Amino acid sequence: MDNLKALAYDLRKDTLDIIMAGGGGHIGGDMSVMEILVDLYYKQMNVSSDHADDPDRDFFIMSKGHSMEAYYAVLCAKGFLDLDDLKARFSKFDSPYIGHPHNTLPGIEMNSGSLGHGLPVSVGMALAAKKDGKSNRVYVVTGDGELAEGSNWEGFMSGAMFGLDNLCCVIDRNYLQISGSTEDVMALDDLKAKVSAFGWNVIVVKDGNDLDELDAAFEEAKTVKGKPSCIIANTVKGKGSAVMENKAPWHHKVPSAEQYEEIVKDFEERKAALL
Repeated sequence: MDNLKALAYDLRKDTLDIIMAGGGGHIGGDMSVMEILVDLYYKQMNVSSDHADDPDRDFFIMSKGHSMEAYYAVLCAKGFLDLDDLKARFSKFDSPYIGHPHNTLPGIEMNSGSLGHGLPVSVGMALAAKKDGKSNRVYVVTGDGELAEGSNWEGFMSGAMFGLDNLCCVIDRNYLQISGSTEDVMALDDLKAKVSAFGWNVIVVKDGNDLDELDAAFEEAKTVKGKPSCIIANTVKGKGSAVMENKAPWHHKVPSAEQYEEIVKDFEERKAALL
């Protein structure tokens, strides 16, 4: 687990480099979601780049598709994509490496980015697995700002209705979106009570950037029968550097050369503190 905690900072550096190479990216949400992705891809999910189309694989949907750069970094580290090729072509004309998930690329199950679609589609995927008598688990990551989309709540309602205990929704609860605080734009709290009222098992992770806490939550979700699970991961937007942390303008931003150096230094120092 200590190695994975350090890996999360290496992948933050890869994410930063992807954004610098492409001249754009949703850096704040990339950084808040990183530990969630690391735990899913390295500890929780049955997925492999060698068997990307295995019918018995687990499924992952990045509903908050604007956090694609972090997703790219993890897919590269897991062997689905090539990092050098990605950095050379990210956000270039006619490139497959665009700013949101595109399922022509290996390892990506669903196009997303138009918010509110991932959870309803995941409900359908989990229901299909149930009807086919298969053991696949389905994981979907949503943003908290994304929950203003009503289709998410249809997904919560139907997921419980069909008893989809093979479905786990993770909410990246960083409290910020492009226009400011989620609680000023479209208030969500008490979020646990809301999702629980829809019939889901809800697990609140106090520090959603702590791999130990996240891992325990995912393991607990696997034991729940008869209902889907929702993990509310309280994360920090821009996690990893004081330059970015908890600052709404870093929702979508490219660092200056000076900021880049400072952010990399912060990553290195925090990684060193883990080892």
